[in-house]
Amino acid sequence: MKRSAFLILSIAGVYGAVLHAAAWSVNNFLMTGPKAYLTYSSSVAAGAHSGMEECKFQFGWERWNCPESALQLSTHNRLRSATRETSFVHAISSAGVMYTLTRNCSMGDFESCGCDDSRNGRVGGRGWVWGGCSDNVDFGERISKLFVDALETGHDTRALINLHNNEVGRLAVKATMKRACKCHGVSGSCSIQTCWLQLAEFREIGNYLKIKYDQAHKLEMDKRRMRAGNSADSRGATAETFHHVHATELVFLEDSPDYCTRNASLGHHGTEGRECLQTGKNLSQWEKRSCRRLCTECGLRVEERRTEVVASCNCKFHWCCTVRCEQCRQLVAKHFCARRDTAAAAPNHIKRRNKGHKR
Repeated sequence: MKRSAFLILSIAGVYGAVLHAAAWSVNNFLMTGPKAYLTYSSSVAAGAHSGMEECKFQFGWERWNCPESALQLSTHNRLRSATRETSFVHAISSAGVMYTLTRNCSMGDFESCGCDDSRNGRVGGRGWVWGGCSDNVDFGERISKLFVDALETGHDTRALINLHNNEVGRLAVKATMKRACKCHGVSGSCSIQTCWLQLAEFREIGNYLKIKYDQAHKLEMDKRRMRAGNSADSRGATAETFHHVHATELVFLEDSPDYCTRNASLGHHGTEGRECLQTGKNLSQWEKRSCRRLCTECGLRVEERRTEVVASCNCKFHWCCTVRCEQCRQLVAKHFCARRDTAAAAPNHIKRRNKGHKR
């Protein structure tokens, strides 16, 4: 028992160093998981990390940009919140853990599992049968649920919301799976195909959950019955509310705070000092409007700064077999949100407060 505890703490320490401020999530995943599942701990850690990295990508040019404190603030007992943003964090983290466990299982990293061949040999449709090596999502779902859902020890409405959003993340992994096939037949006639299911790229899962975030449903609870705590009346109010919620729908309880301004107690850094995009190749409309969203609409001004960038250039191939490049320096214009004088900022603040929900 002592040896198991030492190993868990050691692994948690290693991955905690890798994940810096997000280490709490890895520690919790590892410490709450059954000790019999110690063999999966590195995959759980990697999955938690990939989930948070995808969150940062999806919200990179929005006012709330998935800070390191995001999941910490959504689960710590005294600081738990149930906003639209924390619903996404729970879903993408849960999806990341399930995804990594499933992938590592199919790659043969675990002795206890491998490909899902339960459907092999069955007719799947016209001209194709199940076969090959399908990714074992049932295994990934089962083990990830043991680790991730164990973090939620409460029995109130927030706990149920967190568990529901965890499940939305796991269902997203299944919903985005792809069917891959191999042709069989004389002279490549492809008269019949053997097909299997494989995981989509994790980016696709992130995109899927971002849409769910945009469509997230706010639960309207009977506050009088909620104040009854873990009573039959409170549980009844919660059950009634969730009865109308679809299993794949993200839900939240509280409106999002003002992410324009810094709030240390909530872990929000505000948008002052954030980089935004004005010019560049292949920018989406959302990215092109990032300076307006992060700066102007938050009562800040856009400041251009010239930054020296060092990059490889004039690369040449030398026989055999290396590529040698020169190091070139160039000045690049970058744009940041900066504070403007108080008199000019006031009208923007008033305008912003009268607006609806903004990310």
